[in-house]
Amino acid sequence: MMSDEEQRVKTLADIFSALGNPLRLKILNIVASSERPLHIKAVSKMVKTRYPVIYKHVKVLERAGLVKIYEVGRSRVISIRSPTSLERIFLAVEEIKK
Repeated sequence: MMSDEEQRVKTLADIFSALGNPLRLKILNIVASSERPLHIKAVSKMVKTRYPVIYKHVKVLERAGLVKIYEVGRSRVISIRSPTSLERIFLAVEEIKK
């Protein structure tokens, strides 16, 4: 069993690993800038990448707790799990860059 500190480090590693891929960042930006959840197939078309590739990246984002995936009919839809948390992450990065 992991200690609280080990769990915290693992959670941070999962989040930063998920954010460490340019395509996943592009997916996050698209979904975050949308006023409503988006079909993963629509995101796939926006970034001109095949659906299976996008879905794999979306699953990484989901495991990191950054997005939610749910089914609408036969389609899978993606939304940001916590828009304010994502905004805080981006603000922290901007602060570090200064």
